[in-house]
Amino acid sequence: MKKIIPLFLLLFFISNNIHAQQDAMFTKYMFNSLNFNPGYAGSKEYLSMVALYRDQWLGLDGAPTTQTLSIHTPFKERVGFGLNISNDKIGVTGSTVGSLSYAYRVPFGKGKVSIGLQASFMNYRTDFAKLNYKDPRANDLSFRDDVNIWAPNFGAGVYYYSNKFYVGFSVPHLIKTDLREESVSSTRWAQLYRHFYFTTGLAIPIRGESLVFKPSLLIKSVELFGDFSSSSNNRLPVGAPTEFDIDISFLFYQSLWVGASFRSSFETFIGKTSSVDSADLWAMFYLNKGLRVGLAYDFTLTKLRNHNNGSFEIMVGYDFHFQQKHIVTPRYF
Repeated sequence: MKKIIPLFLLLFFISNNIHAQQDAMFTKYMFNSLNFNPGYAGSKEYLSMVALYRDQWLGLDGAPTTQTLSIHTPFKERVGFGLNISNDKIGVTGSTVGSLSYAYRVPFGKGKVSIGLQASFMNYRTDFAKLNYKDPRANDLSFRDDVNIWAPNFGAGVYYYSNKFYVGFSVPHLIKTDLREESVSSTRWAQLYRHFYFTTGLAIPIRGESLVFKPSLLIKSVELFGDFSSSSNNRLPVGAPTEFDIDISFLFYQSLWVGASFRSSFETFIGKTSSVDSADLWAMFYLNKGLRVGLAYDFTLTKLRNHNNGSFEIMVGYDFHFQQKHIVTPRYF
């Protein structure tokens, strides 16, 4: 469809305030950690790759769609390398990011501490000709000229992991990038902000390796709790809530993994303007020779539920066990 009502206009009409994070979200984030933490590179101790496709808010014109491809591997004993490519589209805007990760891993207690660095390049682009709302090019200077920029960035992360526990903290892009500026007055129109990620998870055997319980948590914040702690009286708030994702899952007989999660924001529970986001169900199947396939479905809990059919995610991964003759159990993280 060439002419669409952009998603951000629909959001404007159904809510008094727009709160959004710029980085793409994933229900199966625990299997796609290289996308936001370079310290994850090489942590599986063998070459591993995963491809993920997410279609958010099915049936809504201009809704986000995201594709990622991640490959990472250990190199010698302490070094890990990773490559991640992601493509994200929402409404008439799109971005493609390619990143290379380097991780240095040091034994610590029963696990390893991995310190990661990331170099990336982003292409951000717009196609305002597809807008169909009162001729936006004539009524708003913001839509007068299309944008197509390339920008480098750097990220960092730390990741501790053992066989049954992990915890990580990362900032995938440290440099704030201006996405558009007004040509005469140089007034900033848009900017890519820093996103901070905290993750942790456990694997708890209940019936040996035939039944394993795995809870996990993701916290994502723009400008480090910018909206949660900001006051509109002294500065312009970032406008994005501090999001959390609580997930519980069970692994059956080392071959079927099923889970459920709940996504919301801290602001929802302290009276600030925000809302509960979604409840999610997912499953992953371990097939022969390192192949795995995963599916996820999100039930929208915001006011957008009246305008879409939820969100869908599919993941395909492959682990190359070159240096291990027999894998006793799958890696949990």
